Amino acid sequence: MHSNRRKFIKDASLLSAGVISGISGVSASSSSMSAESYRRIIGSNDRINVGIVGFSSRAKGSLIPAFQNHAKNQNCQIVGVSDIWNRRREDGKAFLEEKTGNKIKTWRNNEEMYDKNKIDAVIISTADFQHALHTVQAANAKKDVYVEKPFAETMADARVGLKAANDAGIVLQVGSQRRSGKNYHAAEKYIKSGAFGDVVMVEMTWNVNQPGRWRVYPNKVSDIKESDTDWKRYLMNRPYEKWDPRKYLEYRLFWPLSSGIPGQWMAHQIDTVHWFSGLAHPRSVAANGGIYLWKDGRSNFDTMTAVFDYGPLNDLSSGFQVVYSSRFTNSAGGTKEIYYSNGGELNMKTNKVTPNGGLSERHSKSMNMKPNQLDEFSLSSIKTKVVTSANTGVDDMTSNHMLNWLECIRSREKTNAPVEVGYNHSIANIMTTASMRTGLKATFDVKNQDVLAGGKVFQY
Repeated sequence: MHSNRRKFIKDASLLSAGVISGISGVSASSSSMSAESYRRIIGSNDRINVGIVGFSSRAKGSLIPAFQNHAKNQNCQIVGVSDIWNRRREDGKAFLEEKTGNKIKTWRNNEEMYDKNKIDAVIISTADFQHALHTVQAANAKKDVYVEKPFAETMADARVGLKAANDAGIVLQVGSQRRSGKNYHAAEKYIKSGAFGDVVMVEMTWNVNQPGRWRVYPNKVSDIKESDTDWKRYLMNRPYEKWDPRKYLEYRLFWPLSSGIPGQWMAHQIDTVHWFSGLAHPRSVAANGGIYLWKDGRSNFDTMTAVFDYGPLNDLSSGFQVVYSSRFTNSAGGTKEIYYSNGGELNMKTNKVTPNGGLSERHSKSMNMKPNQLDEFSLSSIKTKVVTSANTGVDDMTSNHMLNWLECIRSREKTNAPVEVGYNHSIANIMTTASMRTGLKATFDVKNQDVLAGGKVFQY
């Protein structure tokens, strides 16, 4: 078992060494599918058999219910669950058998799942740092993938995951479910139409007042023993350290198992910047933060702010700024995503375009300019279609996102959020982490596809 793990990590490392030339200048607009992918088209009468990789709270609360919304119409079923923790394996089996009415298989690890059973696809909902590497395993086994975000927390992992997915020709959906939201499709269509004008600024927040966020009840930490799971397999390519149940159950609080706020929350919102603007990643990021209140042993910040510079790499005279802030310590302001142009704002919380802040007649007249005031309207008035063919009556982004993936498994078309989407949000996340961890401005080396902090490659 440990020999297989070492071989996987070694192979992944070798793969990443040769991946650079194939991904320089990667963008989220790629739409080509390989011949291998087309050869794997599943007929409309063939049932799609799916395995769950990691019976997490996200899988239980959102992904599995979203899948079940479409299981009958899409002729698909969940047949088993792979989890290295014995309790979650059994909990997953019981939960899925109750929800599906099917006999559910259990696998102690992904190798066992791929070696012994016939499945067509997997839903990956494991620890943040494992997503890209679990994608590599699935791609090597030629399985289609729905993988939660963040796609990767290091550029080495991101490069490996991107290349493996594209080389295998699998259909992959990154869990950036805003890409299947009707309001977000309407916003993207409106901005790209030119009617909004050039984006000059974006403000984003994600604020909560939750000391228990990403924590588990203290007694649950003591419930799990190292013998209940496979700690070395869990760590994958992260530095080895002694067994720590908190880092197993509360990994989002600890770097380099998770970047915390950037990977969990910012990844969703910054992805819309890439989508709406057509830009793959920031030109630079300056960020800082700290553990200002919840001093419970965590290493990831409870408060952070990042300032991004976006624009063409060959034209530094144009572009726009994004300010992202998040805190666990006060919920005022909640979540927001506001895009600004000279004529007003597009607010994704209210789903409205308004002339708020646009150039007024008073200030334009003094400069012999015309006023610039957008007409106010709701994004719902824009006729747009989310890329799914079925109407389930459920206008839920995660449900639509799952449906889009299932439909693309049959058609072999690109999903709403293909692997490049995850790769690009990972660049932004890692640049943010690099700046926060070093105190230096982060940039991106396009040629070598590496994040730089103060001109040096950032590594944990």
